Amino acid sequence: MAKAKKAKITVDPAQAKERGLKIIPILKKTYPDAKIALNWDNPWNLFVAVVLSAQCTDVRVNMVTKDLFKKYKKPQDYLDVEQEELQQDIRSTGFYKNKAKNIRGAAEKLIRDFGGKMPKTMDELLTLPGAGRKTANCILGNAFGIPGITCDTHVIRLSRRLGLSAHSDPVKLEFDLMEIVPKNKFGGWTMFSHYIIFHGRNICNARKPDCANCPIAEYCPSANKPELW
Repeated sequence: MAKAKKAKITVDPAQAKERGLKIIPILKKTYPDAKIALNWDNPWNLFVAVVLSAQCTDVRVNMVTKDLFKKYKKPQDYLDVEQEELQQDIRSTGFYKNKAKNIRGAAEKLIRDFGGKMPKTMDELLTLPGAGRKTANCILGNAFGIPGITCDTHVIRLSRRLGLSAHSDPVKLEFDLMEIVPKNKFGGWTMFSHYIIFHGRNICNARKPDCANCPIAEYCPSANKPELW
């Protein structure tokens, strides 16, 4: 039997902004300890962890980086080994050949163009191999305290369910959310991403969201509507 096609989502920008201003304070209160799940201790290590997290769970990445960050303490260390050795060290995160190539390429770029230090602007971060806007916003927000919305799979899924945006393209979604979410209020853009990710993991999962126990269900146009999931 063919899978039923999801109902089309339509979003009114004014209503989306009004809805967002109601749900964000509730999510902030619900998840006061929300933060990035990846383990890191400096901006470069955060970059490496985010690269490894593509198509991989944060739990697995943290298992790998526990030893990885002991072996590779700075960008140059990733260039001082053969790529095949790095590949084996990150193999269990999947897509390890491409990830190793991007990490080494970024390390080289960082040393050559930025004095070995992670840049602090979107434009500069986007020049690093393996870095898209999601990665850049993650680093800006978490490592440097510069507001940024990280549009991962949870943020994409929940933004559509909550009627904040009709876009599934992460870049288009990001710009929609920038108009809806206060940049510095209620934790700002960075914390909004964490609140949504925590909510996606704890309540609003992909297959069967727990609408009965959702603290923002009254404001969610998709609550108890499987055709919109």
